[in-house]
Amino acid sequence: MSLLRIEGLHAHYGKSHILHGIDLSLPDGAIVSLLGRNGSGRSTLLKAIMGLVPPSAGAVRLAGRDLAGARPFDICRQGIGYVPEERLVFPNLTVAENLAMGVQKARPGVPEWSVAEMYAYFPRLKERRAVRAGYLSGGEQQMLTICRSLLGNPRVLLIDEPTEGLAPRVVEVVMEVILDIGRRGVTVMLVEQKLTIALKVAREVMVMGHGEIMFRGTPAALDEAPDVRRNWLEVA
Repeated sequence: MSLLRIEGLHAHYGKSHILHGIDLSLPDGAIVSLLGRNGSGRSTLLKAIMGLVPPSAGAVRLAGRDLAGARPFDICRQGIGYVPEERLVFPNLTVAENLAMGVQKARPGVPEWSVAEMYAYFPRLKERRAVRAGYLSGGEQQMLTICRSLLGNPRVLLIDEPTEGLAPRVVEVVMEVILDIGRRGVTVMLVEQKLTIALKVAREVMVMGHGEIMFRGTPAALDEAPDVRRNWLEVA
């Protein structure tokens, strides 16, 4: 049975129709990379799942419960976490206080995360736990956002462009953390512009174009589909 199922999802920005009837399903513990050119609807899909962009039609089912149209904090409480591209930390709170803001009670059968584990993932955050988040580097803010979302003990984690603007050393660390999240049984939907990274961490990939899913398969299957890469991924 699929943990997260999207059925006929449509979404608009004003009069612009962005998502055109998205259908997809994700099982427990899957890491799926969502690929596509800028403007293909990838980030909007994550925001629609999270309730930040209200769907105009369709369903977002988590373990059978439809969350479409619910408020973002209610969706979070049901078990969907979100790591935004914008790295939305609380700038006037310390690292430790930001992490405390993310803590939720553990759910039965769902991996439980601790602050100590977050510091083990990213020792730099432990070193700077008393520093206000607004003074962190971009990479440190990305680490903090991932950790704050994990402390909500999500069943599904949506991650939008986590390596954008990061140094290669930090990118490698973030990739390893995402892989470990999947090994712990959390389902991950990853939007990632860097194709090599997206294919390295994912068990499955989906390619979006014009607000629709144009391809779904393994990284190996995508490698054998040059027409898909040419039409929906490569820049002319």
